[in-house]
Amino acid sequence: MVAFLFTEWKPKVMKSFSLLVAACIIVALGSCDKRSHPAGSASVTRLDKNSGKKNSPTDAATVKATTKKLPTPKVLIVNDSAAKRTPDGRYYYDFNGKRYWRNKKDGKYYQFNKSMYNDEAFKGVKP
Repeated sequence: MVAFLFTEWKPKVMKSFSLLVAACIIVALGSCDKRSHPAGSASVTRLDKNSGKKNSPTDAATVKATTKKLPTPKVLIVNDSAAKRTPDGRYYYDFNGKRYWRNKKDGKYYQFNKSMYNDEAFKGVKP
């Protein structure tokens, strides 16, 4: 008797389970297509406060945010473990696209300039 009920019950459960899985897949695939896509480009009709003229869409797009550029320091104090070492023994440190070389006398890092070629404090160990 139990086997008869189980065989009659199993196809109904499997059928309802497969319908549930199919419904979940259809809902998941359909929900991925629900993103909002604008039909076209919207025009800007904002009024300028000073002149009362309408701004064109390109006026608002051409305004750039101004960023204040920080001045590049001439001297840095850097731990030697953070600096890199050249084959001839000199230490250097790169900061904001500028290269700083270590002075042997005071241990500070100075931004590169041509006078460093003749200064003994910036020269490496001769091999």
